[in-house]
Amino acid sequence: MSLKTIRHNRLFWKITAVFTILLVALAISYIGVVSWLSKRNFNAINEQLYGDIAGHLAQSTSPLKNGRPDTAVTHDIIHSIMVINPSVEVYLLDTTGRIVDFVVPDKSVKTVFVNLDPVRRYLRDGSKTYVTGDNPKEPGRQSIFSAAPVRENGKLTGYVYAILASEKQATVAAALNRDFFFGLGTILFFVTLSGAFIVGCVTFFLITDSIRRMSSVVRRFKDGDPNVRIDGHLKGDLGVLSTAFNEMADTLVDNMNKLTSMDRLRQELIANVSHDLRSPLAITQGYVETLTIKEETLSKEEKQRYVTIILGSLNKLSHLVEQLFEYSKLEANQIQPNRESFIFGELLSDVLMKYEMPARDRRIKLEMESQESGGPVFADIALVERVIQNLLDNALKFTPAGGTIRVSLRGVPMGTEVEIADTGIGIPVDDQPFIFERYKKFPAHEMQNREGAGLGLAIVKKIIELHQSTIHIKSVPGSGTIFWFALPAGA
Repeated sequence: MSLKTIRHNRLFWKITAVFTILLVALAISYIGVVSWLSKRNFNAINEQLYGDIAGHLAQSTSPLKNGRPDTAVTHDIIHSIMVINPSVEVYLLDTTGRIVDFVVPDKSVKTVFVNLDPVRRYLRDGSKTYVTGDNPKEPGRQSIFSAAPVRENGKLTGYVYAILASEKQATVAAALNRDFFFGLGTILFFVTLSGAFIVGCVTFFLITDSIRRMSSVVRRFKDGDPNVRIDGHLKGDLGVLSTAFNEMADTLVDNMNKLTSMDRLRQELIANVSHDLRSPLAITQGYVETLTIKEETLSKEEKQRYVTIILGSLNKLSHLVEQLFEYSKLEANQIQPNRESFIFGELLSDVLMKYEMPARDRRIKLEMESQESGGPVFADIALVERVIQNLLDNALKFTPAGGTIRVSLRGVPMGTEVEIADTGIGIPVDDQPFIFERYKKFPAHEMQNREGAGLGLAIVKKIIELHQSTIHIKSVPGSGTIFWFALPAGA
């Protein structure tokens, strides 16, 4: 990772700035906590060292006589104490907390009363706990103190109240603390800045290393390697990004495979359709040329037979083109079912009437069974009629003379189910999974010179899927084939 890369990378500077701000905030908090703890510790030490001053003064002298201060005796002693320890300020209090005497400049004392609650707590706990009280020279500021009761003839007449952290001590400590914390803050600032820079560099390297690996995978995928994926188990947003890319790559590869398969099947479809279109076109062209060349020599019966053959070829050609057009619209989702409620049995009866004559001509028996008519179904009546027609066309193609086509109708929990069974040549087991593919053909020796299945069954499958249902098949070669499907119940 070059310095130029670091210099121009915004992500690096953002990470570094965030960590710097965080560490500076932690450093300031640390200084504040250290200052508070050091001050508290210093006061606790002073309290332990000089906490007995008030007691010694009360026991060694009689600072109060008849409730009044004995100035001649106490001032010398108190002054001596303050000379030895300038941080001590001694006050004499009466039983109400009023200051009755002190050895400090009068103008510096700004209050005449001291709250006795901290004094009583101090005396009750035996100075074992950290207690602060009023500072007469600085009202509102709490200071550590030493206190002792003054008694005359066993009667409480006042208190000795000694402030252990005087104004002079606070002034000296403030100057020393400024120097101390300035030095400490300077050191912590540079340590914090260095730490933030190091942490930022390491974090930047870790993050960009993962991003670099991901970029490499994406570049390989773009260059045509469909199997490349992001390895590893990344956490956080990068993990989500890597998972999303892998899923996207799987989807793209799957779609590409589907497109490739569709393109291959489309080529096969075009080839098959072209082959089947070529046959009726060739027949039509041949007979039209014969009629043109031999028009004078052909009899009326021959001309009529040629015209009939030409008409049949044109009908077959029209049917193939119609199937191809219909399937193309279904595959492109250009056909949406117009659902309505209708009686399925009535539709079957109408369709079977149209097939009675073709079935009779081929000597095929056409039967209809209705175990339970069921209620109405909810579907597109035109599309369902198309399905029945295609299945019957398919059954007629592959059922030999003397065979039977049976149509059954029965109610099921979903709605109504129809079954179309024939006694035709059947479908090989290996071909059954592919029978609904576009333009699927049977092997020549199984076709017995019959036509291919064309697009009829593929159209059936598409229409049934539009109705959120499934077409099923059961076939035994040589014994016949059964198709069945169900439609949802209607109102």
